[in-house]
Amino acid sequence: MSVPVIDMRCRPAYLHDFFGATPGNAANGVARWLNQRVGTRGDPEHYARSRTHEGFIAEITDAGLAQAVVVGRHTPSQHLTNDRIHEIVRTDARLVGIGAVEPALLGPAATANEINRAVNGLGLAGVDIEPGFGEPARHADDPLYFPVYEQLSALGVPVFLMSGPTTPDHRFNDPAPLARVAAAFPRLRIVAFHGYWPNVQQLVGVAFRHENVFLVPDMYLFLPGSEVIVQAANTCLGDQVLFGSSYPFRPIRQSIEDAQQLGFKDAVLQRFFHDNARRVLTRGTAA
Repeated sequence: MSVPVIDMRCRPAYLHDFFGATPGNAANGVARWLNQRVGTRGDPEHYARSRTHEGFIAEITDAGLAQAVVVGRHTPSQHLTNDRIHEIVRTDARLVGIGAVEPALLGPAATANEINRAVNGLGLAGVDIEPGFGEPARHADDPLYFPVYEQLSALGVPVFLMSGPTTPDHRFNDPAPLARVAAAFPRLRIVAFHGYWPNVQQLVGVAFRHENVFLVPDMYLFLPGSEVIVQAANTCLGDQVLFGSSYPFRPIRQSIEDAQQLGFKDAVLQRFFHDNARRVLTRGTAA
């Protein structure tokens, strides 16, 4: 396709066993299973090439990506450090890094320092938090995270929230609390990975009201219920829906091709695949 593509959620398998780094182990079995559940055609272990960095770069090149966003993670069960993300993305100009913090694990002062280091020191383009994966699980509007939102808003970089059906307690896969955060920080770009699937209709309602909320449904875009995201992009949310493959859990090129068959209007595709992401990732751009 002629439209340049920015993949907003794209990680190499070698980054962690959870992504299929080690052939034959239990985590790799989960990666294969998830690929099958979200509609991967062909070999569910298609990501094997990205068990090396060279293979990951080849995947990006073969898919024709303009940019690929590599996302960090900080939860009690998995820590993809900001230094590791920086180490990966500094090797290729097409790679964009997103850091991660968890205030419950770091404490307030260390969290603020790490955000500043990640953005101003390492040059990462935003910060990921995962309230529903904490111990205890929290909602996005928990007061624990408000200093994070305030700092990121002041720095002019987005916050990324990951939720969805893999949230350990599904009560915390709830987009409604985003409305409070979006209202309290109107200049903060809030990016919802996984689109809170299957609670898609509710997230669309939050994004309709708050133009600083952005939807990256990634691999769940191809599952039942997500048709409403396409409808919303074609009508009221054309500037707030972004493409992500969720690689290695879905092939990049297949996801691009499949997305083009979902019914997005031609006038929306440029924004969906590129322009909205470019705006979200550009530091200091108001929502």
